[in-house]
Amino acid sequence: MVRKHFLIPLVLIGISIQGLIAQQDAQYTQYMFNTLTVNPAYAGSRGQLSFAGLYRSQWVGLDGAPETFSFNLHSPIRNSRLGYGVSLVNDNIGDGVVQETYLDAVLSYTIDVSLDAKLSFGLKAGGNMLSLDFNGLRNFDQEVVQQDNIDNQFNPNFGLGIYYHTDKFYMGVSAPNILETEYFDNDANDSNSVNFLSSERINFYLITGYVFDLNADLQFKPALLTKVVGGAPLQVDLSANFLYADKFYFGGAYRLDAAISALAGFQITDQIMIGLAYDRETTELGGTQFNDGSFELFLRLELLKAFQRTVSPRFF
Repeated sequence: MVRKHFLIPLVLIGISIQGLIAQQDAQYTQYMFNTLTVNPAYAGSRGQLSFAGLYRSQWVGLDGAPETFSFNLHSPIRNSRLGYGVSLVNDNIGDGVVQETYLDAVLSYTIDVSLDAKLSFGLKAGGNMLSLDFNGLRNFDQEVVQQDNIDNQFNPNFGLGIYYHTDKFYMGVSAPNILETEYFDNDANDSNSVNFLSSERINFYLITGYVFDLNADLQFKPALLTKVVGGAPLQVDLSANFLYADKFYFGGAYRLDAAISALAGFQITDQIMIGLAYDRETTELGGTQFNDGSFELFLRLELLKAFQRTVSPRFF
């Protein structure tokens, strides 16, 4: 297995460079099942108390490669137009060299725009904690570690979103983190230090999908996620999934200039769904002998069936 010194400079390439680094939110291949993470207006849209958990292992085979854990819980509030939820995301790079955790509370308000269409407005508030162990970089660059470690530095933030949906179609626009935070303004008179290690930038999301009934047992759903952030390439994810007998889904996805993916999942019961995704890089990194691709494991639980109905179809 390749040593960590091969990966860390790729991930933290800007540490010893004067200037700003635009930082992106975590990416997901199964974004269509993890919508609350990127759009707070999704809260309560499933009509019942719903839990979703996702684990992503990026670039398997590279020692210290990024790992992401995402957990969210949301529900409508009975006899009201409000929904609420909580979202937790943890990113780990370099086996603890860099750790960032986002924790947010979410609130949504939904109006009926027609007999079968709803429009929701979402707000989330919380923040993130960042830890950086410069001692973990000691084997890579002695100049880099001439910094104090960062231990759970907290920065507040908030986000906004709009989400329109029917039983067959959905579209959402959101900015999960509005405040732009620049980390670690060091002594500008010290030529050996950087002005900023990294900079949080606003990530704008557009997410949409549609369900086509091909026959009594087979449905087809194309979906799209577009992410725009200053200082980074445009991210476009296209996916195409089939749902058979309301139980088994399978399909593929393409991330523009980045990766191709395979997806599959199973609705075990009306309350439990599992999913798996595999990405293969189309960049030069994907051609290395040390990168076996990226994996995602997804679990959704419907915890309480005391509201009107479960969203159907189960694609979103």
